[in-house]
Amino acid sequence: MVSDEQPLVMGHEASGIVHSVGPAVTKVVTGDRVSIEPGFSCRRCKQCKAGRYNICPEMSFAADPPNNHGTLTRLFRTPEDFVYPIPENLSLEEAVLVEPLSVAVHGARLAGITPGHTVLVQGSGTIGLLCAATAKAFGAKQVFISDINQTRLGFARDYLGCPIFLPNISSSDPEKEASRMKNILNLSDGVDIVLECTGVESSLQTGIYASGSGGVVVQIGLGSTNLTVPIINMCEKETVLKTAWRYAPGDYEMALALLNSGRVNVQPLISKIVPFEQATKAWEMTLRGEGIKNLIRGVAELGDAD
Repeated sequence: MVSDEQPLVMGHEASGIVHSVGPAVTKVVTGDRVSIEPGFSCRRCKQCKAGRYNICPEMSFAADPPNNHGTLTRLFRTPEDFVYPIPENLSLEEAVLVEPLSVAVHGARLAGITPGHTVLVQGSGTIGLLCAATAKAFGAKQVFISDINQTRLGFARDYLGCPIFLPNISSSDPEKEASRMKNILNLSDGVDIVLECTGVESSLQTGIYASGSGGVVVQIGLGSTNLTVPIINMCEKETVLKTAWRYAPGDYEMALALLNSGRVNVQPLISKIVPFEQATKAWEMTLRGEGIKNLIRGVAELGDAD
């Protein structure tokens, strides 16, 4: 825990303008607009050398207590290989969402989404919405979204044009909920892929029951430390269960490419932008469930944004 004597700077979704560079930097120059990847690996360990730097044991992630300060600051120092120049048609505000979009890209790549797949996204928060948008961009034949929040589901339907499902929160039987879902959404054979973005045990279980034979389930959302799964049902269908941790090599580049091409549009997700000096207002709005993404604009003369 971080005490009052050792405060922690928050923020890990960030974009900004390069203020200055070191003498060895060649990738960016002062004045470049960039998206910032907020986790820095050691580059030397077994996982880094295998191209899986996201699970580097020495990962230093922004706003990770107790010692790693975040990006919500006037100046943020970062290695050049963890910043990505953004195209001219992309705003700094949109570039903030490259971070959560990269999470969605990573999950979609792990799932192996290709044209023709049917995809169920569990949860319609920021990550869920971006997972659904990414699945569509990857060529999924049909994307379905499930959430217990009717307001967020309505936003998801308008944003993506996807069929939606509202679970019965009073039901304690995920298998029956999955059956009801398949009946309402006309999914007699189940879905090919499930992207679970809530971290809630019942949601994961419902997703597994809703998946078809040979389906792939990717756990993206984080919640309880331990989740129980219907292992017999999974064995009977040879369900593949994968776990996702942030993003890996190529995910940031692909996220930027999706935004640059217009295949994914994050602008509708930006609900409110507050000035740096009023940062707590953004957190309070989010705590009250207001909007999708409430951003904090950085100090104007430095141009950084979180």
